[in-house]
Amino acid sequence: MRIRAFSEGDTERVVALWEACGLLRPWNDPRRDILRKLTEQRELFLVGEIDGRIMATVMAGYDGHRGWLNYLAVDPSEQRRGWGRLLVEHVAGLLAERGCPKLSLQVRAGNEAAVAFYRRLGFQVDDVVSMGRRLIADD
Repeated sequence: MRIRAFSEGDTERVVALWEACGLLRPWNDPRRDILRKLTEQRELFLVGEIDGRIMATVMAGYDGHRGWLNYLAVDPSEQRRGWGRLLVEHVAGLLAERGCPKLSLQVRAGNEAAVAFYRRLGFQVDDVVSMGRRLIADD
């Protein structure tokens, strides 16, 4: 798998991948999420390709306190081949180079397969309550 920075021409293929992976929710417009990411640390929005086909993504950021992972996706036909691990380790290295002390992420309640995947990569469940407040509606 070749890892490279996302480019605007990747948008529709990336959205289709996220749909195939079940990452999309009606209250989040993925195209708006992409446009927002391109204004902040766009170099931390990565895609993985095999033979020119986008088959994986990860969106990361660093706020000076923690690094965050979002939209980690691997095409269902390519899962369990180490591509997700490779992307996570690649972006973790980029964040570590920036001095990032901890990498965090959120997993939707009930997604035990994702929790197990991240545990295998050394992540632990933090004793926190995740809270959010919508500032801009995507509808």
